[in-house]
Amino acid sequence: MKKIYLYGNWKMNMTVAETKKFFEDFAPVYAQFKNDSGLEVGVFAPFTSLWAAAEGAKANGVVFGAENIYFEPKGAFTGEVSIPMVKETGATHVILGHSERRHIFGESDELVAKKTKAALDAGLIPVFCYGETLDERESGHTFDVMTRQLDAILKILSPDEIRKVIYAYEPVWAIGTGKSATSEQAQEVCEWSRKLIKDPNVVILYGGSVKGSNAKELLSMKDIDGALVGGASLKPASFIEIYAEYKK
Repeated sequence: MKKIYLYGNWKMNMTVAETKKFFEDFAPVYAQFKNDSGLEVGVFAPFTSLWAAAEGAKANGVVFGAENIYFEPKGAFTGEVSIPMVKETGATHVILGHSERRHIFGESDELVAKKTKAALDAGLIPVFCYGETLDERESGHTFDVMTRQLDAILKILSPDEIRKVIYAYEPVWAIGTGKSATSEQAQEVCEWSRKLIKDPNVVILYGGSVKGSNAKELLSMKDIDGALVGGASLKPASFIEIYAEYKK
């Protein structure tokens, strides 16, 4: 079986105390899969909980990262967090270009591309998110939108850098709505993405209301290498259930 990447995006959830409690509860749930070479688990915590996440991740042998960074290493950027600040916690990954950053906070394709390049230059692994809104899908612009989003980084990265990025297709209409793309829809986009990127070996995740009940169908698709999970990642049982259901 292929290797599965199970990444949890906690968004604006999980205080330090809640993060510590998560990992206390996570250890026994994860124990049955801890030595499974076919699984890589990662958690992405808010900035204030990164140190607590570092402790828990190290104790359980999982990777962890931040949910965002700024591309400048330091300076007069009130409220931003730099890559050196994130790396100091031991974080190895960072989510970039999430639809909430793009649509709520107005991050442009160019800004996301700058962040992606800066992360790679500093040795962080970017989890690059891309995806279309419901209006864009219904108007037939799904692939136009995603070509634009992906091209923003593909045109400034070397082939080696492109290979290091983890790509996460997240249809905006399926995030936090309880409505997931069908396995066929997700597979179609992930297969198309692999061809656009021109590297068959890149890791491509699907994100958007992934849970135990739809995990096997989604993760069994040929071009889907794992899941970027939102709400279901906040509880260890529902998070690990995704992989448990896939393995059945």
